[in-house]
Amino acid sequence: MQRTVLLVPKYQVVYDALRKDIESGRLPAGGRVPSEADLGSRFGASRITVGRAVRDLQMQGLVERRIGSGTYVRRQASTAATDCTFGILVPDLPDIEIFEPLVQGLLSAPGARAHAFLWGGGESPATGRAAAAWARVQQYIAKRVDGVFFAPLEGLPAGDTTNLRIVSALDEARIPVVLLDRSVHPYPKRGPYDLVGIDNRRVGFAITEHLLNAGARRVAFLGTTNGASTIAGRRAGYREAIDVLQADGALTHLPVPSPADRAALAAYLDANEPDGIVCAHDRGAAQLMHALLALGRSIPGDIRLAGVDDVEYAAWLPVPLTTVRQPVREIGEAAVAAMLERRIHPGRPARDIFVQCTLVVRQSCGEKAG
Repeated sequence: MQRTVLLVPKYQVVYDALRKDIESGRLPAGGRVPSEADLGSRFGASRITVGRAVRDLQMQGLVERRIGSGTYVRRQASTAATDCTFGILVPDLPDIEIFEPLVQGLLSAPGARAHAFLWGGGESPATGRAAAAWARVQQYIAKRVDGVFFAPLEGLPAGDTTNLRIVSALDEARIPVVLLDRSVHPYPKRGPYDLVGIDNRRVGFAITEHLLNAGARRVAFLGTTNGASTIAGRRAGYREAIDVLQADGALTHLPVPSPADRAALAAYLDANEPDGIVCAHDRGAAQLMHALLALGRSIPGDIRLAGVDDVEYAAWLPVPLTTVRQPVREIGEAAVAAMLERRIHPGRPARDIFVQCTLVVRQSCGEKAG
């Protein structure tokens, strides 16, 4: 059994219904969307709630607001954003479970239907992915693609500049870039590129707050030291939650050792006695869970555990995992909308576009899931 804590908000209900009307043709291209007052009556929602749903539709490129006139279903965009060829570069796809459905969402987005996509990344062994990604981007530049969706490589050695080389080469070729999931810079820095993903700091805060509310008192964090900016963001949110909620902060700068090093992990547990661990992602949480059980620790009796991503196997681990579900298909859809907007308005400021996550409660946190 599991329990979804964050129910679908009312604005999401309004958004989903209007989007379905647009995609089915019930609201035709060029047609006027009902007023916010009318939509409020239809859905029993406030104008603020309706306004947020309409803004999300606008962000997706499905509607446009006309001052003094109203909101209209967007017609096919100008030639600046039609019949384009876009490159997709996701080198870490074999290792990171969220990327496959994210790319599927990108390719199936309503705004993608009029365009062609070139696939690249994920076909090389881990040790050769940086070189393969660099070669692929050179191909995209040679083909003069109209834009590139890029998920920067993670876990690169210190001093490796592959991610920066890739975006710099695309900049020089004047090819727009939309980043997927993560920045090319260490957290909290950002570059001059649209980024579509989740607010990792807030996610780290939320999952830490949940473990504390579930009864944990000494919460630690598991995350790699040379990982993506996403992990650093989640670690920052974890530390912020410990501080803001005035919890025991003794472990905020004592990260959990790699689950692969059972001796180091056992020593850490004996010395620091954490009763809750926030894992930067479900893959690490799964590895840690198996290690803890092998060491004779009970989950959640001795240690409450939570992850991030809600990968397919999260519910089927020895102790079903509490986690944060990433709306990965929606991230892909939002990325397409961001790219089309960037093609039409290249001079607009870069944006961080965050898609809302959902906390999924299962047994590993110690709170009843059903």
